[in-house]
Amino acid sequence: MPDFRDHAAAVRSGEELDHARLESFLKEKFPGIPGPLSVQQFPSGHSNLTYLVRLGEREMVLRRPPFGSKVKTAHDMGREFRVLSKLHSTYPPAPKVLLFCEDDSILGAPFYLMEPIHGVIIRRQLPEGIDFTPQIARGLSESFIDNLARLHGLDYAAIGLSDLGKPQGYLERQVRGWIERYHGSRTHDISEVSRISTWLAGNIPPASGAALIHNDYKYDNIVLDSADITKIIGVLDWEMSTIGDPLSDLGSTLAYWVDPGDPEEMQKIRWGPSTAPGSLTRAQLAERYAQASGRDVSPMPYYLAFARFKVAVIIQQIYYRYAQGLTKDPRFARMPEIVAVMLRASMRCIEERAI
Repeated sequence: MPDFRDHAAAVRSGEELDHARLESFLKEKFPGIPGPLSVQQFPSGHSNLTYLVRLGEREMVLRRPPFGSKVKTAHDMGREFRVLSKLHSTYPPAPKVLLFCEDDSILGAPFYLMEPIHGVIIRRQLPEGIDFTPQIARGLSESFIDNLARLHGLDYAAIGLSDLGKPQGYLERQVRGWIERYHGSRTHDISEVSRISTWLAGNIPPASGAALIHNDYKYDNIVLDSADITKIIGVLDWEMSTIGDPLSDLGSTLAYWVDPGDPEEMQKIRWGPSTAPGSLTRAQLAERYAQASGRDVSPMPYYLAFARFKVAVIIQQIYYRYAQGLTKDPRFARMPEIVAVMLRASMRCIEERAI
């Protein structure tokens, strides 16, 4: 059977870890494992960096902030570790964490280690040879949205995560904060920003409730069972998780979902195979979520407009690091084009009041 599981590769230039310090640290924390140490890097991800670390026969996954980032609140390894340490036993798709290191002298930044989840990760292009029939595409998109509704249904207080965020006024703070973040990382003058910002600030809907939200839930952040890729066995990248408005989380998910009828410029930047025959559309995903969660999704055009703006800002922040010479990843060079596409998509939500 072909192996479609996600595999690590060589570490990208400029993102190497201090091999000697890390090996010494790991041998101290995991005595009895003789080594040697090897390090590879997972190929995707534009924010926190993810490595496969092997110490002898022991495999672990290491997460650390991006090199050159000065926005510590956006890359709080300790916070992400605490969320996962409480969440895994109640919600098994969350990775099982092993240890957290806040000593910057080891790798230049805090990091944590977790158990690997071996499975398939669906990115923009499907793994070569995978049988992605319409039935599988539909089953995966249904599992995908059902799992988000399941996450939002967790009793976060019982898990011990009540202090993770402040749901009261969450959306207002988010809108204000992301507008500020854009201006703090602006490199180009884009006319849509002012109009989007004004409309978002002036049309905030009532909160849809409070839930534990992931804030970056998309195909390339889930791990699928290699024997049945409609089954989700892992959810990754919890760096932006908080207690907040669940419809804002659904909005973020829909912002990454490209429909077959979307403009060509959206087709070019799609994040996964959401246009494959059989896949649910954004409207169908929202309707299925409403049925699974019992929530009213009629305000979704607002949440999608905001989410697309937020994605544009996230990409702009990454490009800003590149423009400042703080990272050399060549993938970042064309990001201003993607920022502009997402801002235009946000404007369409505002003008058409549709998802």
